Amino acid sequence: RKFIVGGNWKCNPGTQKEATDLIHAWQKQANVFDKEKVEVVICPPAIWMDGLKGKLSAIGMSTCSQNVSKTGPGAFTGEWTAESLVDLGVSWTLVGHSERRSKYGETDAETAEKVTMCQEQGLNVILCIGELLEEREAGKTDEVNKRQLAACLPKIKDWSKIVIAYEPVWAIGTGKVATPEQAEETQAAIRAYLSSAVSADVASKVRIQYGGSVTPENCKDLISKPNIDGFLVGGASLKPTFMDIIGTVGPSKLMEVWPAYQAKMEKEELSAAAIAAFKYNLGVLASGANVMLPETLLDPVETLQDFEKLNVKPNSSLLKSTVILKLNGGLGTGMGLDKAK
Repeated sequence: RKFIVGGNWKCNPGTQKEATDLIHAWQKQANVFDKEKVEVVICPPAIWMDGLKGKLSAIGMSTCSQNVSKTGPGAFTGEWTAESLVDLGVSWTLVGHSERRSKYGETDAETAEKVTMCQEQGLNVILCIGELLEEREAGKTDEVNKRQLAACLPKIKDWSKIVIAYEPVWAIGTGKVATPEQAEETQAAIRAYLSSAVSADVASKVRIQYGGSVTPENCKDLISKPNIDGFLVGGASLKPTFMDIIGTVGPSKLMEVWPAYQAKMEKEELSAAAIAAFKYNLGVLASGANVMLPETLLDPVETLQDFEKLNVKPNSSLLKSTVILKLNGGLGTGMGLDKAK
């Protein structure tokens, strides 16, 4: 099963510019994960989906809606339909998130109706289930998960379009997290239920995410468990370090070889800037991508000092803190030959 990591932004961040800045921060680290190993979907606020989906796609991420209507087109103010998501080019949606169930009163039956609409339109669904704290303490975790799933099972005809996200409600945004053993036990029980209620084939192939205060610090132990196929991440997906979670789940070749390179360079006392530049270029080489820095990330060449004006005494040790930049094109053209030299 291919790992899948989702980032649910909810009604965050405060502005679209902040969202764009976050994606740009991710862009600088996009070489930490292997798209063949892990699928990544991001759930921004609905009104930003169209404006952000191209930027997300450019770094190998899909856009996912946080919700969808249980109805088709019609007089349903404030809703958006599965048809409209398909038309927008959005291929994923969450259904049944605990906040929709607890804060907006959505029932198991309504969740099932939404799954039906998505199946009819070919939308991929992350179906969220999970128990409240009092239900866990009463020993009803498996009972709740089975009930929430049972409402939807008759509606699902194409299981390749379904991912299940187990989110213990008591762990969402609280800082509390199920132990790897608790999460594994519960998700193994979900898989066993699907095996008996649907088929062993479906149970073995369906991906089951864990969600609930996942962080870069705890994700490694969680993803090591055989029945955890990824994460649905909330608050931690609003930070540049979200890429650390993705890179842990589906590390690129760069991430596998990088620790040895970093240790060697630190031993030689290279500067942090030199190490960061080397890591970026190594990532490009490891990925096989033909990548250039976008012009928007470069300072205008007119602001640079001419080499002849730099007042630096010869010092061979400066090489240890020097970043070498490769110029792609522009020599003798727009930027001027003298500046390029």
